[in-house]
Amino acid sequence: MDKTNGGRWDLPHSPLIVALDLGDWDELTGMAGRLRGIVKTVKVGLEAFTVFGPKAVEMLKERGFRVFLDLKVHDIPRTAARAVEAMAEMGVDMATLHCSGGLKMLEAAREARDRALRGGGRAPLLLGVTVLTSMDGDDLEEVGLRGEPREQVMRLARLAGRAGLEGVVASALELKELRRELGRKAVLVVPGIRPAGSERNDQARVGTPAEAVKAGADYLVVGRPVITAEDPALRAREILEEMGSL
Repeated sequence: MDKTNGGRWDLPHSPLIVALDLGDWDELTGMAGRLRGIVKTVKVGLEAFTVFGPKAVEMLKERGFRVFLDLKVHDIPRTAARAVEAMAEMGVDMATLHCSGGLKMLEAAREARDRALRGGGRAPLLLGVTVLTSMDGDDLEEVGLRGEPREQVMRLARLAGRAGLEGVVASALELKELRRELGRKAVLVVPGIRPAGSERNDQARVGTPAEAVKAGADYLVVGRPVITAEDPALRAREILEEMGSL
């Protein structure tokens, strides 16, 4: 796994990614305006992309943001590869694939991305999703997976490495072990981040910004604590300060 691959993705250095999980166009564009100049990368997830499609990515790119398209692609290899090709055409900077789709799917997606790069275009850095931060051991057992979430995270992270992905998405609780296993070049993206004093909402495995950075995270994804704040720009600055990034 390689964080930069020679700088081909031109990722911003700021580790904060704000999740724009909004289904109203005016709210989405308004939030983008409030965060512009403070946040370099924003995440478009399933909700916003289902409602607005590529239009959301285009709007955010026009406003100067790097776009992390978090669709957690999980399908047959050919379909996953075509999805990555479409993301490359949209100018997406980072994208997720669900590692549970298996090695063949992950490799097909990575090969599609590599073809886009060889063609001289831009293409997304690919991240493997391990275990959703909303899931705990009981949830895993319900879907037929026994053991602690950490065990499944490490198993899927190794699969992402075999497929040639640049990194993985995992909770703050697994970061230290992931860094030891995957090495310093792996890109580790941590969702489920809750600043000190914030509510957990539906997240089961969470961490604070400071804890995640100390444990080795490269990027932290923060959604509701920012977009529901009275002053989202101020809240984003506070989180950056907590991470020591300002």
